[in-house]
Amino acid sequence: MANTKNHVKTTRMTEGTIWKQILAFAFPIFLGNLFQQLYNTADSLIVGNFLGSNALAAVSSSGNLIFLMVGFFNGIAMGAGVVIARYYGAKEMQKVQNAVHTTIAFGVAAGILLTIAGTILTSRILVWMGTPADVLPESTVYFRIYFFGSLSFVMYNIFVGILQSVGDSRHPLIYLIVSSVINILLDLLFVGMLGFGVGAAALATILSQFLSALLCLHRLLYKSPEEYRVSLRSIRFDLPMLRQIIANGLPSGFQNSIIAFANVIVQSNINKFGKMAVAGCGAYSKIEGFGFLPITCFTLALTTFISQNLGAKQYERAKKGARFGILCSTLTAELVGIFLYFTIPVFIRAFNRTPEVIAYGTAQARTVTLFYFLLAFSHCIAGILRGAGKASVPMITMLCFWCIVRVTYITVIVRLVPVIGVIFWAYPLTWSLSSVVFLIYFLKADWVHGFER
Repeated sequence: MANTKNHVKTTRMTEGTIWKQILAFAFPIFLGNLFQQLYNTADSLIVGNFLGSNALAAVSSSGNLIFLMVGFFNGIAMGAGVVIARYYGAKEMQKVQNAVHTTIAFGVAAGILLTIAGTILTSRILVWMGTPADVLPESTVYFRIYFFGSLSFVMYNIFVGILQSVGDSRHPLIYLIVSSVINILLDLLFVGMLGFGVGAAALATILSQFLSALLCLHRLLYKSPEEYRVSLRSIRFDLPMLRQIIANGLPSGFQNSIIAFANVIVQSNINKFGKMAVAGCGAYSKIEGFGFLPITCFTLALTTFISQNLGAKQYERAKKGARFGILCSTLTAELVGIFLYFTIPVFIRAFNRTPEVIAYGTAQARTVTLFYFLLAFSHCIAGILRGAGKASVPMITMLCFWCIVRVTYITVIVRLVPVIGVIFWAYPLTWSLSSVVFLIYFLKADWVHGFER
């Protein structure tokens, strides 16, 4: 019993030095996301080197479509994490239990639904996106196999969200390292040694994702404190709690979906420039994932920190933590952006040595990387507001700028100036607009005491 109490004390973010608490929580998330990115990049690296540029284009164009399909459910999972963290911070443990088991029930239902929808709709969406004809068959195989394992990555995100909402970012890191190593080894076996093709790369990802989900579930079933321990018999929908989770998560889910939709439009415009553009920009997108690591880890840390502290009515602590997180995230993201600006050709070459592929990837990187600080700022404010129960604010802001403005800009300008560089500028332009709005809201709005009321 004493061990349980000590564990709970170390994971509660309402006590202790603020900067130490945030960094101690964010660093394992950073390492976890690093391995997650390695995990995602392994497919493209191995496929690009063993199967060529066509196969690389098939796999590399996957990110936006996958996020379009899973982003909504991941947003709901974020809302669930906010609810769990709030009750955990307030020490209302029966409500923590209700929220945890309702979240898992939602994840199972969402995973089944996504499996059906993704398997059926994949080919239609790829055609609608204008995927080059010589890439389409391999893309269809990759996506269908990937979405056949939807339950694995939905449940993994659900389980990790539960653990992170109570301040445990260490165990998800360990499980992710294990599954990342397994994924890379399976990629090398299936694609490198046996030459099975792009479908085998998707299968390797699914198998390793199932492993990480099972490890998280084992932790929640047998190793977690009673406050948030999972019982299989208790997994069911608590309707009042489900309403809270959806109310908190729906704006984030909708936000993810509209951003993904806008990025699918961007991808469809890139597709018009041919498979070399698809391969080059796809390779950059994998590298870009590493640049986003400090953004993601501080955003998640801030959401949990803000939610727990507002639940515990520690309002000044919440404000101080918000300022520290924003500063760290923007500075770190910009340093990473500067590094990538100068080194990007080396990284693109690791995926494919075709000069045209390298040129496209380098051009995109040198358009956007110096503006990473704006992306970091927008995401941090969005994470803070989600933790404060104001998820509709980032949803509306990103709907306006990251979807409507971005799509309108590309639709109009690319017709007038049919150059791929015009597409690349859509990102820093819309990041700038959202950052201005978020800054004004953060400085003017009473988001802390608004939560109290």
